[in-house]
Amino acid sequence: MASLSRSRCRELALQFLYQADFYGQRRAAEVTAFWQHFRKGAKAPTYLLELVEGVAAHLEELDALIARHSEHWRLERMAAVDRNLLRLAAYELLYQPQIPPKVVINEAVEMAKTYGTEGSGAFVNGILDQIRMAAGREV
Repeated sequence: MASLSRSRCRELALQFLYQADFYGQRRAAEVTAFWQHFRKGAKAPTYLLELVEGVAAHLEELDALIARHSEHWRLERMAAVDRNLLRLAAYELLYQPQIPPKVVINEAVEMAKTYGTEGSGAFVNGILDQIRMAAGREV
């Protein structure tokens, strides 16, 4: 089986995190079960596991950061897709320095447009750009 692109891993991670938001399970065993639903017998991609485990390990920090940069929006009032996409992209901005911030933000905005509401792309872009600047990352 060919390995999946980082873009596809991000998309699957978003789907898993969205599901986990309702069930509260973000452990590797749950990611493996989630993956098995799509590819029976295949091992979950390393980057998918890394993304989900990274978000889970830093969830409180990521949520606090998102809340700090989302003016007039409480985290629990955000659309679940937007909230989990912000968690995922914020994790990459903070903990994946080898990935250019422009790539992280562009992919997050595109996923927001695909999976979110009409205004999700602009909402996600604005918050992630603030997080990028606060983290001192250049575009």
